Amino acid sequence: MGSSFVSSFQVKKKQFFKNFTTILLFGVVGTVISFCLISLGAYLLFNRIGVTSLDIKDYLAVGAILSATDSVCTLQVLNQDETPLLYSIVFGEGVVNDATSIVLFNAVQSLDVSNIDLLTALKLLGTFLYLFFTSTALGIAAGLISAFIIKTLYFGRHSTDREVALMMLMAYLSYMLAELLNLSGILTVFFCGIVMSHYTWHNVTESSRVTTKHAFATISFIAETFIFLYVGMDALDIDKWKSSKASPGTSIAVSSTLFALVLVGRAAFVFPIANITNCIKKRPSTKIELRKQFIIWWAGLMRGAVTIALSYNQFANSDKTLTEDSALMITSTIIVVLFSNVVFGSITKPLIEAVLLRNAKPVHSDATDIPSLDDLQILFLENNDPGDQGGSNEPARRKGSLSLLISNPTSTVHYFWRKFDDKFMRPVFGGRGFVPFVPSSPTGAADPQTS
Repeated sequence: MGSSFVSSFQVKKKQFFKNFTTILLFGVVGTVISFCLISLGAYLLFNRIGVTSLDIKDYLAVGAILSATDSVCTLQVLNQDETPLLYSIVFGEGVVNDATSIVLFNAVQSLDVSNIDLLTALKLLGTFLYLFFTSTALGIAAGLISAFIIKTLYFGRHSTDREVALMMLMAYLSYMLAELLNLSGILTVFFCGIVMSHYTWHNVTESSRVTTKHAFATISFIAETFIFLYVGMDALDIDKWKSSKASPGTSIAVSSTLFALVLVGRAAFVFPIANITNCIKKRPSTKIELRKQFIIWWAGLMRGAVTIALSYNQFANSDKTLTEDSALMITSTIIVVLFSNVVFGSITKPLIEAVLLRNAKPVHSDATDIPSLDDLQILFLENNDPGDQGGSNEPARRKGSLSLLISNPTSTVHYFWRKFDDKFMRPVFGGRGFVPFVPSSPTGAADPQTS
């Protein structure tokens, strides 16, 4: 929960939503493709290895568990200023992937697999869409309520303690409500963090902004540290390894099979989706080159805390007896996580420097960097031949503007969203440029900013 909230709270929203379509394709569609291939591969191969006691729900759960990536290692190497497109896609896919994997896992848990048919697949899809959209709506609602409370009610202002407490409690409340309603807590808290960073954070005093920024990051770091400490200690749990009663050869075969399925499942959607987006995008600076596709593929090979947590949830549930195959799946998952992080993580930096950074080109601004339609029209006119402008200048301009709107939908959607946001949302929920004057604020009258 902590890392998901911090990721959404500190995400650069302009870059994130500029590449939102591509991020959704990788993070949602790609994760579903990986889930299907890993589940199918495990179902076809595990019986040959000797793992026979797993049922259909376990195989589907394995697909969801191993579809959750951990791209932190790659993000530490990438430079957001040198490769903004690549960094945005890797970061955005990472946070959306975690949420999608957990939603898929929850959908599998609620599935009745007694009779497998086409209707079962449709029910799985319907459950996934229901969990995805309802969790998103709950997170947005919780974020807006927190912004409204702090902006409107007097007791929420003038005190850093109260402001920070309200932000933390509202974020945690959104997670608790999602769990209470059997929705995806991580997806809810992710969108709650995005909304709170857009509205709520601008409604508090300067001291509260600094405090929340560092407090959330510190809590997230501590939580992740404890998770990996737990993984390390559990890897040395001799009783769990003995419970599997599997020979070293069987354990290596299962782990190798899982890792091979991860490699294939990752490649099966990264390269096709990247080339599909390249066909749609017209500007060269927005296309994903082959070396960048390789980095995106590599970034998703590591597995982390979400994979471990889901594995224990499925195979070490207190309601079930830990069988030999269940213990084998847990130990194999630990091997995959440790191997991917230690081996792949250690060579990530030199590999990325060799493949990408040494050949990096200067970053050129593209049409998606332009915030308004007026600037889009100016760009179009600058790209037109001056000799063509004459008596028919106005009709040509109208036609060019329409063409530019069609060819740059992201900028257009962003423009109309900003108009709607400034006219309807920010006057009610606050945000940058709409913060009421608070005498006790350290910044005083310097708080309001133009949007």
